[in-house]
Amino acid sequence: MTTTLVTLACLFAFVTGINDGGAVLGTGLKVPSVRPLFGLLALMLAVAVVPMITSRVALTFTTRLTPLTGTLGRLAMIVAVVAALTVVIALSVRGRPTSLTLAIVGAVTGAGLGFGLPISPGAVAFVLVVGLAAPFAGAFVATVTSGLLVTLTTTRALPGWHRAGFAVQCLAYAANDGQKMLAVFMVALGFSGAPPEICALTAVLFGLGALYGLPRAGRTLIRELLASRPLHSVSAELASGATVIGCAAAGAPVSMTQAIAGGMIGAGVFESSRRVRWQAAMKIVIAWMVTLPVSGLLAGVAALVVKGVAA
Repeated sequence: MTTTLVTLACLFAFVTGINDGGAVLGTGLKVPSVRPLFGLLALMLAVAVVPMITSRVALTFTTRLTPLTGTLGRLAMIVAVVAALTVVIALSVRGRPTSLTLAIVGAVTGAGLGFGLPISPGAVAFVLVVGLAAPFAGAFVATVTSGLLVTLTTTRALPGWHRAGFAVQCLAYAANDGQKMLAVFMVALGFSGAPPEICALTAVLFGLGALYGLPRAGRTLIRELLASRPLHSVSAELASGATVIGCAAAGAPVSMTQAIAGGMIGAGVFESSRRVRWQAAMKIVIAWMVTLPVSGLLAGVAALVVKGVAA
């Protein structure tokens, strides 16, 4: 079982890079002050180092929603990862990019219920409320940030703000959304901290996935949601980074891709609501709405089947 879960953890880190890494890097492609390769290396470094400083969000996945300990906890995590990956890949194939964080939150909860593990309704409700609020918070902060940038900076100074925004975004991702990868390794290997070798392995697998997923994921947020300009990208980076860091401080896992999408929309609305491609935005929102309940249901049914076979 340990070997199976470690293998799934590696696959999960790679798919997370495809799903998340491209979106994080792709936001700032219109501002050439951070080259994609340098940006990828900086993001990988953050994913490797930040969890060794704080792994609070990873512990939310492994203990706060439901205690994933012992043989039953490992089995529940196996079911949860398979269910989450199945839903995300199925939606991606249909051209509906979604949140892997929402998928794993729903799947962990569903698997816990299916195996009869104790579920914390308060923790689940807290994570859901914060997760739902994150894209709206990102949009609001991006609207305010756009106004401040227009007032306080110049076009020549925008690359400097881009570098700062990208740095904040990398730290935010590593402190929050990215820790779902560490959580799977925690359950697989039975540790509660962040061993350097595991963090390094996670960063490498994530980086490979991000390199593979960059063209498509970046294009989705930048071109489909908004006919973006450099100001939009910088505002979205600063807003999503600030929003996700705030959620990390509360120990609430939220999707960086959701916060970025909200930030892009908020930056566009600052100029005119007509700049936003609302039809594309609604497709993404619908995918988000489907992801969590479908992942939870799939994981719950799979857990009941596995439990029945084992009995």
